[in-house]
Amino acid sequence: MKPLFVRALTSEEREALKTGLRAAEAFTVKRCQILLASARGLNATEIAETVGCSTQNVRTVLRAFEARGLAALQMQSRRPKSATKSLDAERCEVLRALLHQSPREFGKPTSVWTLELAADLCFERGITERRMSDETIREAITRLGAGWKRAKKWITSPDPAYVRKKSGAAI
Repeated sequence: MKPLFVRALTSEEREALKTGLRAAEAFTVKRCQILLASARGLNATEIAETVGCSTQNVRTVLRAFEARGLAALQMQSRRPKSATKSLDAERCEVLRALLHQSPREFGKPTSVWTLELAADLCFERGITERRMSDETIREAITRLGAGWKRAKKWITSPDPAYVRKKSGAAI
């Protein structure tokens, strides 16, 4: 693999990196150490041994500095870039309407909703572009202001005596 080094630093960048060595955040200090070591001509393996990190981490820092300059000294969000809500408010309302019906109305062999069944049906009905995880469906239900356990109250039976039996009245 071709050795990777930091580009020539400007005097302002060098001063900012030296100042960053005294930063309160360990993330910034380590990145400054890596960049200054690379500017001194050390390769990724030597820097990794000196700083106490992996060679891949050194390469990542060098590439980040090349792409973003001094902004690479600040930690970015670790949240995945694709973490947008799969079920927006409109789709959540469609999900709510779906859960207020019996799964049997959609040709399912059960009258009890499960998160897996709801996820499958959302995909089959085109509410979602792909099959969502059970956790995504649970989070959507939570955003609707209902807990998953509360959905049990929505369950009904085709039995004509269901209401009387559920209320505990004598048969």
